[in-house]
Amino acid sequence: MSVVGDGTECGDGGVDEPGWEVDPDDESGAAVVAAVVAAVGRQIKAWREAAGMRACELGLALGYGEDLVYKVEGGRRIPRPEFMDGVDRAVGAGGKLAAMKSDLAEVRYPKKIRDLAKLEAKAVELASYGSHNLHGLLQTEEYARALLGTRRPVLPPDELERALAGRIARHSIFDRAPAPELSFIQEEASLRRPIGGVVVWRRQLERLLILGELPFVDIQVMPTCRWDHPGTGGRIQVLKFADGSAVGRADDEFAGRPISHPKQLRILELRYGVIGARALTPEESRAFIEQVLGET
Repeated sequence: MSVVGDGTECGDGGVDEPGWEVDPDDESGAAVVAAVVAAVGRQIKAWREAAGMRACELGLALGYGEDLVYKVEGGRRIPRPEFMDGVDRAVGAGGKLAAMKSDLAEVRYPKKIRDLAKLEAKAVELASYGSHNLHGLLQTEEYARALLGTRRPVLPPDELERALAGRIARHSIFDRAPAPELSFIQEEASLRRPIGGVVVWRRQLERLLILGELPFVDIQVMPTCRWDHPGTGGRIQVLKFADGSAVGRADDEFAGRPISHPKQLRILELRYGVIGARALTPEESRAFIEQVLGET
């Protein structure tokens, strides 16, 4: 599924923080996507015909072509939120079509992003150690776009836009009430690499300082000079939920797959705790980030 420049999305694909998906070959998921999109398309067609409008007239009212309208109605395009709002007004649906945006939101992003976003939305605690790149929740949109642009093979523009939209949508976690406890440990290298150029890099560092001021967010820096820390195996992330359950993963443990068994989780929590003890404190980390920002 990919974003195209006509207010819709199509196809499959998308890349973002791999490792959380339970079934990477989820054919049933694709079937659900197709069913939802087809149902929305039928509703749009029914409302258009009830309003006595031809497809070309609806397209003209929305600023899109007739062919696009037919593709949406036939379930071959996923309409974006602004498209649904425009159709709702044009056919006089009184909010009934616009209300289907929530259904489309469930299938708009790649399955692995949807799964991760759902976990983050339920989590009461999140702990993340990042070795190479900043965690997706910490990234500015400009930084995320530039970072995704470094992928090889290069992501097609439509897939990049879709992956970017999915990543930025997850930032709603900072607006939750009650807020979850969020803990991030980042390697010094991830702060010093000027992804996107100096301007984008500076704005990213400023974003870290802003997020670090939130009472429920701790950001720590692991200095490169620390040789005695157990984080050289790659990323670690643990999410805990209100019912006492948890899920975690690490690049170099359990084949990189999500785990939820208490004994396995204890290994990740132990390693994360030792990494945090070796890293700078949140206060020292803030001063460090300010220093790096001043050097740019």
